[in-house]
Amino acid sequence: MELKTKVQAEDGKQSIFINREFELPVELLFRGYVEPEIVEQWMGTKVLKLENKKHGSYQFETTDSKGNKHGFNGTIHDFIPNQKITRTFEMENTPFGVQLEFLEFERLTDETSNLAIQIVYRTIALRDQMLQLPFAQGINMAHNRLQEIAKQIGSL
Repeated sequence: MELKTKVQAEDGKQSIFINREFELPVELLFRGYVEPEIVEQWMGTKVLKLENKKHGSYQFETTDSKGNKHGFNGTIHDFIPNQKITRTFEMENTPFGVQLEFLEFERLTDETSNLAIQIVYRTIALRDQMLQLPFAQGINMAHNRLQEIAKQIGSL
């Protein structure tokens, strides 16, 4: 099965580039990243806090199959509705540390949009460690869920 979300990582660089074209209007795609009830559905996580503004912050929590809770948090540095979110992202109690994420939302047509994400890691080694995980498959599954959920919301 073809992965619709493309993940690229250039050797010797600290970044991962993610790109996905969605069959969603850009406003609906953006809502999928900023409305807690939608985020919870496609990410499979509980939203504890989501302050969608410059200098805002967020905190998510997920529970694994063994019942262990895992936290994710960050600070929003730039927020332009339907265009851009710049934020930090940290998975608590992991060796990955804080990463910087640039999310850019682009209107392609009235019914399609593109999401381009650049994730910057502190070191190349940490970036490479992330790529050893099933990262591309996981983000594809999540984006596929986002596409389905947002499409259902858009048809209401």
